[in-house]
Amino acid sequence: MTSPSIHTRLSTDFIITGQQPWDVEIGSNCKNIALELSKKHRVLYVNSPLDRGSLLRNGSDPKILKRKRVIDKKENGLEQIGDNLWVLYPDRLVESVHWISWHSLFVVLNKRNNRIFADSILKAVSLLGFKDFVLFNDNDMFRSFYLKDFLKPSVSVYYSRDFMLAVDYWKKHGTELEPQLIAKSDVCVANSVYLQRYCLRYNPRSFYVGQGCDLSLFEAGLTSPVPAELSVIPGPRIGYVGALQALRLDIDLLKFIAKTRPDWQLIFVGPPDNQFQASDLKDFPNVHFTGSRDVSELPAYINAFDVCLNPQLLNEVTIGNYPRKIDEYLAMGKATVATRTEAMEVFEEHVYLAESKEDYVQLIEQALAEDNPARQDARRSFASQHTWENSVAEICSAIATVKP
Repeated sequence: MTSPSIHTRLSTDFIITGQQPWDVEIGSNCKNIALELSKKHRVLYVNSPLDRGSLLRNGSDPKILKRKRVIDKKENGLEQIGDNLWVLYPDRLVESVHWISWHSLFVVLNKRNNRIFADSILKAVSLLGFKDFVLFNDNDMFRSFYLKDFLKPSVSVYYSRDFMLAVDYWKKHGTELEPQLIAKSDVCVANSVYLQRYCLRYNPRSFYVGQGCDLSLFEAGLTSPVPAELSVIPGPRIGYVGALQALRLDIDLLKFIAKTRPDWQLIFVGPPDNQFQASDLKDFPNVHFTGSRDVSELPAYINAFDVCLNPQLLNEVTIGNYPRKIDEYLAMGKATVATRTEAMEVFEEHVYLAESKEDYVQLIEQALAEDNPARQDARRSFASQHTWENSVAEICSAIATVKP
């Protein structure tokens, strides 16, 4: 692991573009990276520009109204939100072009949108006095495709944190554009080994930088009492915490476990999608759904589990994703069984990795039998390394390999 001091030595400013605007309430990798970078560097976090389609569809949304006021010059779009951190709401409207099926026409109009977007950014760059800056692009393969050309950063970085081409929206034009963007970026960084290998197909300067997590809530939850609704459920309790989405989780696998071991209690904490709600999994007497719980309550539920699960399906959506919930489980010392994927390779010493339904049953049995304080301490120690400080240090180390 690179020493965190590397990003102290890397003296530069950062411009960050990506898919997630700053004023969306949920957290994101990109926002965490911006906050960590701002401890040592000046950072401009750029929200995506407002497009005409979003304005027409959601014109009464307070977030859209704010962007419209900036475009109408009724409000300043550059806001300082920290000692070294600014957020930019672009002051130009762009056209909605993704619907265009003729790829060559899309490319022309998307380049025009990029030019408009870049002009807004350059105004803020001038106001802030950024000279020698790094452009950090968080998976924004359309709106930021030409920003390296228009902004002329000292280094351009493409950050791959999800396999976006598994989603139809991104696949439509991204199948051609993302490989080109990866290839022309100076450096690519990825939060899973699977995504690093994907980037290496197009750019030899592709690095695995790990995943940062804020585990303080879970580390503090080690003494949490068992929630009342679980206290009446006998052990062993086998649990999962997170959204229950049939696109990502294997319902047939879960039914197999419940049927094979009726003495185990399967507990699911999180909102179910329509397919989960319609499945007959809920009819098993040893399967329990709690529904959604506040984030602050999750450590208590995890603490009540004897074994934690991440029963992923293997598909394009899941195979490359870094599973943050694994770090949350391990931060509480929990024995964990998960589906084997390339992204899970880094967890192999501390997580039981299954390749079949039968593996899951056998490995849960093994996890129950082998659990002990020494293993729990090792899991907690491993998870504690996955900090934003360490991940950003790896990003800065990758940048340092090419920065003039």
